Amino acid sequence: MKFKEHSNLNLPEINKSVLEDWDRADLFHKSMTEREGCPSYVFFEGPPSANGHPGIHHVTR
Repeated sequence: MKFKEHSNLNLPEINKSVLEDWDRADLFHKSMTEREGCPSYVFFEGPPSANGHPGIHHVTR
């Protein structure tokens, strides 16, 4: 599968294009039905303290 390359960095236009592709492929509903009956997958997100900024080392897989 080849991904679309963008020749300039017009983020609002790229975002619009990506959302149109997602709508056309109905990806939101597919993401819900493909995992139906599977265990929940939960992300715990947030900074390590109330006033700290998360760093790349806080990202886990």
